[in-house]
Amino acid sequence: MNLKKIRQILKDTDYIHTGGSAEELRAAEYLKAQAEALGAQARLEAFPVDMAEMHAASFEADGRSVPCEGYRCCGSGEVEAPLCYLPNTDPTSLLSVKGKIVLLDSGLRHFLYHDLLDNGAVGFITYDGNVNFRDDDIDKRELRGYVANGRKVPCVNINAKEALKLVKNGVKTVKITVSQTEFQGESHNVIAELPGLTDEWIVLTAHYDTVPLSHGSYDNMSGCVGLLEAIEAMTPSAPHRYGIRCVFCGSEERGLLGSKAYVQAHEGELEKIALNVNLDMIGSIMGRFIACVSAEDALADYIRYFAAQRGWGIDVRTGVYSSDSTPFADKGVPAVSFARLAPGSQSNIHSRYDTMALLSDEQLKKDGEFAAAFTAVMADAVRCPVGREIPDKLRGELDEYLNRKRKK
Repeated sequence: MNLKKIRQILKDTDYIHTGGSAEELRAAEYLKAQAEALGAQARLEAFPVDMAEMHAASFEADGRSVPCEGYRCCGSGEVEAPLCYLPNTDPTSLLSVKGKIVLLDSGLRHFLYHDLLDNGAVGFITYDGNVNFRDDDIDKRELRGYVANGRKVPCVNINAKEALKLVKNGVKTVKITVSQTEFQGESHNVIAELPGLTDEWIVLTAHYDTVPLSHGSYDNMSGCVGLLEAIEAMTPSAPHRYGIRCVFCGSEERGLLGSKAYVQAHEGELEKIALNVNLDMIGSIMGRFIACVSAEDALADYIRYFAAQRGWGIDVRTGVYSSDSTPFADKGVPAVSFARLAPGSQSNIHSRYDTMALLSDEQLKKDGEFAAAFTAVMADAVRCPVGREIPDKLRGELDEYLNRKRKK
């Protein structure tokens, strides 16, 4: 695609579109139309997601009202208790939370959440933002179903500046009130295909949803532009030996829900997927290009050689990437995620600062072309050479990432 078209796509999708919302569906239909205009066969696939309509949420600290956002899907209720700031979460620190509302420096992760409840915590406060930023933004978070496992207590999120005040002022008692209606809604994956000469596929993925504060130009409409770039680059020479299937994943920001739904719905077809190529955050003005390989070491070595042959700088490692490649790898499909990771001082994702200003149209095109060229080599192979065995070490990392076992 030319640079003007890339910029237009970024402009057309420059709005908040969180998983399960009407705005996310609008973005899905837009991407479907873009893929069809480039010659792909495209469709939407719906999948269920937990949703909530927040009626009221409040937070008081020693009687003072503090701006907050109630956690979606944490249930409804009211709790008043002593405040416990918990910077460490070792077994000794956990002994201090009984009967208290806990302020955490981290999010609500599965094992930590249950450790805290098992030790008697009655509510939670998290925070985001930065004490050095001018804004007082508060992200709308949710208690994810796979974190809670049915155990719900009132939770709120506040701004980092307010969290600092709680600790600095020695607040004694806090009160959380949350009222919401929870229900099951729908999110969507967009499937775009260029059928091949065989019944096997190379599957490309990129998520298109955003978090509640962000327009998501960098994270991750950039990856979606990369998928469209691949479709355009590979359509003139289609059909390839392997079919090309692009999955624009919904609700990734809510816990990889779109890719999880895809591999579950298509589990019987996964043996026909030779490789997953995932794009999550490319095209930044500054930053290093990386590949995270969730497959045999030989694929990492090949990517190093492929990049060197093209004069392309890259940092390659093996492991689990926190993106839509992970559910594929967990089901035994070899996967690689490509990204251009900007320095922290140059980007701030999951916030109002994720805008088109972070991106270079020229770099976005180049990154997409690299991913398309790599995909084309695999798609035209007599036999895709990547082994389908996921190494044991990687299996262990997947178990940890997907909360099947604790990190050692």
